[in-house]
Amino acid sequence: MPAPNHSADDRALHLWQALADADGLPPAWLADAVQYVAPLANRLAERHATQPQPLVVGINGAQGTGKSTLAKALALMLETRFSLKTTALSLDDFYLGHAARQHLSQTVHPLLATRGVPGTHDIALALATVQSLRSSHGIVALPAFDKASDDCVAESARRHTSAPRDVIILEGWCIGVCPQTDAALTEAVNTLETQEDTDGRWRHYVNDCLAADYQALFANIDYLVMLKAPDFDCVLEWRSLQETKLADRLKAQNHDGTRIMSADAIARFIQHYERLTRHGFATLPERADTTFYLDTNHRICDQNHRAYQ
Repeated sequence: MPAPNHSADDRALHLWQALADADGLPPAWLADAVQYVAPLANRLAERHATQPQPLVVGINGAQGTGKSTLAKALALMLETRFSLKTTALSLDDFYLGHAARQHLSQTVHPLLATRGVPGTHDIALALATVQSLRSSHGIVALPAFDKASDDCVAESARRHTSAPRDVIILEGWCIGVCPQTDAALTEAVNTLETQEDTDGRWRHYVNDCLAADYQALFANIDYLVMLKAPDFDCVLEWRSLQETKLADRLKAQNHDGTRIMSADAIARFIQHYERLTRHGFATLPERADTTFYLDTNHRICDQNHRAYQ
């Protein structure tokens, strides 16, 4: 493992404070980061030192759990304290564009117009991007998605980074989740499925996609982290808070905010994710290398680590 640069610790804390300020995080976030995220960064640096290839870290968490914030905090610590070249990606970066999802909605199922579930990402691009960051030598373009316009960021506006990287972080709500059994798909889990997926065609398509290319992507993950929400009710509350922050940010940038969802729209939107989120709650904690259990105040209240084999 690279020797930690202890003189950089103060700078890492300063960068974390700047991150907290930029993301509007509560004061307790920094205390939790010092207690939980810093030791995780140490474990990741140790793991990186044990393998010849770059380390791929997966972060799973339901909407609003803080996946992107954790990814940014880890990247800052790994870069600053251990001098590890780190790139954080989101599964959201690889959403299919608006037109492609409209095509799916017309040819497969209307619910596929909504971004998010397996089958609405360009997994071939995600695989290619991760593999390029691990093994290529040169400049790699980083795909991105603009949620305000509900479409992919143009190639000319994408960020670029040099490769290979030492650590690649991939965060997303269904990262690491395995497909359900056919029997588990029989009963609807919410109003959306009851009223708009009466024959189960949508959820079977989503599950089939998850069982295929998504597992190939997840197979690249060397270390899996889960942010475990206390229950699905918290997901609605925290996702609503995310939308409020997005609205404030767009207002500050003089956007008209026409893509901001209402409370009813958010409640319907997260029902697309409910089935696999609950499945992840039930199956991932025992499989993740590190699980952070969150309380209803959005703070880490417990953790579990698997011994590295």
